Amino acid sequence: MKKIQTSGWRRACLSAGGTVLFLAAVPFAAFYMMQFLFGGLPWEYSLSVALGNALCVGMIYYPLCALTGRPVLSGLTVEILAGIWGAANYYVAEFRGNPVLPWDFTSLGTAAAVSGTYRFDITWRMALVLAVTVLLGVAVIIGRKRAWFRLRIWGRAAVLACGIFCVYTVFRTDRLSRLGVSADVWDQAGAYLERGMAGAFVSNLKFLDVEVPENYSPERARQLLVEASAAADGEEGTRLAAAGDPVPAAETHVVQPHIIAIMNESWADFEEFGNLSLTDRVMEYIPSLDAAKGHAYTSVFGAGTSASEFEFLTGNTMAFLPPGSIPYQQYILEPSESMASVLKDNGYTCLAFHPGERSSWQRNQAYPLLGFDEFKCGEDMNVEAAESHGYINDQSDFNQLIWEFENRDPGEKLFLFNVTIQSHGSYTDPDYPAKLQLTDEPGEYPMAEQYLTLVRETDQAFEKLIRYFEKQEEPVLIVMFGDHQPSVEQEFLDKAYGVEQKDMTMAQYMGKFRVPFMIWNNYGLEVEAPEITSLNFLGQYVLDCVGIDGGEYSDFLREFQQEIPALTFSGYFDSEGKAHSHLETNELDEVIGEYETVQYYRMFEE
Repeated sequence: MKKIQTSGWRRACLSAGGTVLFLAAVPFAAFYMMQFLFGGLPWEYSLSVALGNALCVGMIYYPLCALTGRPVLSGLTVEILAGIWGAANYYVAEFRGNPVLPWDFTSLGTAAAVSGTYRFDITWRMALVLAVTVLLGVAVIIGRKRAWFRLRIWGRAAVLACGIFCVYTVFRTDRLSRLGVSADVWDQAGAYLERGMAGAFVSNLKFLDVEVPENYSPERARQLLVEASAAADGEEGTRLAAAGDPVPAAETHVVQPHIIAIMNESWADFEEFGNLSLTDRVMEYIPSLDAAKGHAYTSVFGAGTSASEFEFLTGNTMAFLPPGSIPYQQYILEPSESMASVLKDNGYTCLAFHPGERSSWQRNQAYPLLGFDEFKCGEDMNVEAAESHGYINDQSDFNQLIWEFENRDPGEKLFLFNVTIQSHGSYTDPDYPAKLQLTDEPGEYPMAEQYLTLVRETDQAFEKLIRYFEKQEEPVLIVMFGDHQPSVEQEFLDKAYGVEQKDMTMAQYMGKFRVPFMIWNNYGLEVEAPEITSLNFLGQYVLDCVGIDGGEYSDFLREFQQEIPALTFSGYFDSEGKAHSHLETNELDEVIGEYETVQYYRMFEE
């Protein structure tokens, strides 16, 4: 009898030990699986990194076990979710350069709208994980009596306690960073690969809230705005006195033209780096056009269109907002001053047009709050909508702009803000043949070749747009700029830049965020393009070109540019043209802090 009892006790201990081992192993297995799908191998991760990510997975697994009482079923569910998560991050990083970030869940509709043009090829890693998952599922079904055992009440309480411990450790302490798990706002994909995507994702949650600037006060922000306005008035008075002009600036006649601002999707100029040999020119007309031309710096690469239009329209910079955040969805929640609201106050009718989905980036909610009178999307077009590689092309887009100009009310001054979509990724449409290739490696970079062909289409369409407006008697000013560079083959980008990303200097790294812009008009206005600028300053520069007072904030931005002519999330340039990282500490920190103070005041308190 005693022997039988001892044997039963041993079996119970072995069974309990097996259960504990299984419960501990599931989060680690999920971590290794998702990293494997993303490109990592198990032996590349330290035990501390694996533990930190397992704690993140445990926040889901252990409460699920407590809820169902079935560790194996819950474990299989978590492994499937980990596989989906790993694959999703792989695809998103391939398409746009960055993996899935917390704020991406506010733009699922936008992602769904463009997903049809991407190719979701199954990798060998995915095939292997899928096969193993199926085998495990079959094993569970065959051995269901043992595999589907249930936890008793004390077991459920224990795993719930484990879940609470995981949540506390991850969110209420800095234990993750001590374990070597953290986010990297400058290289999100690298952090997901090297430090674990579960831990890096959780680490990014802290960036959802905008931090109050150091030494911030509303009074200090108001003082900075008043000082900038006073300085601007003083400079204007000095200029008029020097010119001997007795007429006050406010009474000086300035031609106010129709304004067309085109933010062209993924428009970049890889030829300007001088490292590519192509079978034909990408752009021919635009470089030859008599216009002010230059390059501006953006805060995003490969994706994040709405961030660029937010910067252009508002004068605010993404540098002071959480990495990867989406201002239209997170911060433009009530009427906000913008280029549109300023022009509206000056008698303009403000129209926004994007030939994509109405709700993409929640533009349908943000544009009215920014001062636009009307927003048209693809389904509202009054002209025939032709496509290139699955998106409405720039020729159709520009035809709609002409339609709006021709059908305006008599005497109406228009501000047309247009976001194109033709050159949106991905660049893998088999029915859209590339007409440009690298002479030394033809066919080696199909995505880049398709992209370059699309840019040539833009050049040709833009010529037709200019040919139309140069014949118009009413004054028109057109500004076109890119929102970001495209996400194509990294090897092509290395070749175009003339340096691999890992070897880049800060100035070369900023080249990844460099896009062209041009300002043209049909009424003889002389415009000199700034040597260095960024999108948050470009919109204010357009207002200056047409002689419209943008108010105190415009004055502040104009003063700021004298010391820092370009500032983005990725870095900035000083007045000597030297590139700097935000990680540096130097004498410009105080000036940047003033900009942050004023922007925070205007966005969240004014």
